[in-house]
Amino acid sequence: MLDGRYQRKATAISTNRHFSNWAEVFPSATSVVTLVDRVSHHAEVVNIKGGSWRLKEAKERDAMKAAAGAKK
Repeated sequence: MLDGRYQRKATAISTNRHFSNWAEVFPSATSVVTLVDRVSHHAEVVNIKGGSWRLKEAKERDAMKAAAGAKK
């Protein structure tokens, strides 16, 4: 778990949600505040703006499947 790595090892976390939206995912406000505090302590937060490659590729796959299905 993360608590075993805290202040011992580097950890990368990737999410498409801003810290303020984590309450939508985690059950209690207390756990969100604690989690964000621990994750952001000594952290370098990198915000990457732009389109999602995974979403783009998923849409392309869906379009290819739909085109293949239409040819049958």
